[in-house]
Amino acid sequence: MIIDPRFNELAQGLTGFSLKLKAGERVMIDAFDVPDAMVIALIRATRACKAHPYVQIHRARVSREMSLGAEEAQFALHAEVELARMQRMDAYIALRGSENIFEGSDIPAARVQLVSRLMKPVLDHRVGKTRWVVLRWPSSAMAQQAAMSTEAFEDFYFRVCTLDYARMAPGMKALVELMERTDRVHVKGPGTDLHFSIKGIGAKPCGGERNIPDGEVFSCPVKESVEGHIQYNAPTVYLGSSFDNIRLGFKQGKIVEATANNTKRLNHILDSDAGARYIGEFALGFNPHILEPMRDILFDEKIAGSFHFTPGQAYDRPGNGNKSQIHWDMVCIQRPEYGGGEIWFDGKLIRKDGLFVPKALHKLNPEHLLGGKRG
Repeated sequence: MIIDPRFNELAQGLTGFSLKLKAGERVMIDAFDVPDAMVIALIRATRACKAHPYVQIHRARVSREMSLGAEEAQFALHAEVELARMQRMDAYIALRGSENIFEGSDIPAARVQLVSRLMKPVLDHRVGKTRWVVLRWPSSAMAQQAAMSTEAFEDFYFRVCTLDYARMAPGMKALVELMERTDRVHVKGPGTDLHFSIKGIGAKPCGGERNIPDGEVFSCPVKESVEGHIQYNAPTVYLGSSFDNIRLGFKQGKIVEATANNTKRLNHILDSDAGARYIGEFALGFNPHILEPMRDILFDEKIAGSFHFTPGQAYDRPGNGNKSQIHWDMVCIQRPEYGGGEIWFDGKLIRKDGLFVPKALHKLNPEHLLGGKRG
């Protein structure tokens, strides 16, 4: 089979730079509505590392039909089988395509919550016990979301996903060190005035080794420290429903007020369990190629000059300890064309209108990441 050279380049980056596969390792390739040629490119790239590929193919309409009639006993067995398989894997690659991002919009919320709850042990093992990388696949539906032609979006996608992520490393290291020394965070912007602590939580860089596209450093608030309110300006799709203009109010860490264009559905999701109304992640995004929201969180959470403040599960941050079946990365963009904004650490201005201020962080600004000389 003749394969698009861009497929091979991406596959080699995923198996090499992202996962660093070694001989004999077992790799699960989870392909959701992805062309066979890309799956084959991943199989070949995995074998070139002398690792062993295992493949699972998903189709959105089939998955929807399964979820529509989901029953406890059925999905409990399914989750048991999937967990047993995941426990045998060393690494995991997921490519998630979609011809219709709203394919699951008519699945009853109770069924969605049932499936999420039963499958959570599989997700937790995959996240916590394997090396993993997850990315979308460029479909015509995604091109529509981005308001681009299919060809132009494909070019954008491969440019973003094959970025020289190693260039982010020095700036991310400096930001991680700064966040690990920080206690109080103050975020200001239109409709936003948040105060919280990240003391003792730590921070983690994301530079092409887990999510593609990538470009963020994340931490997490001390669970009950969040006070104030936030107005998100990026639209979002979660559990098959679309949301705009989400506004959250906090008291002692808990979301006590939540409104949006779809307030009823928003609050239904936030009532999924006790942890869904607490924050599980605070992250700064800085991918220089990603500038506009497109209702796809793997892209939107990396938007240059953005941050996300995430209700739900706190992954890899034991200092927070929040547990939930929800993990919803809601995004606020602070570049001037989106109203600007400021982020302060312990009384020091760290980022203004989307650009990092301290010299040590200049290497995370677009000028450097795109090849400029600053920093």
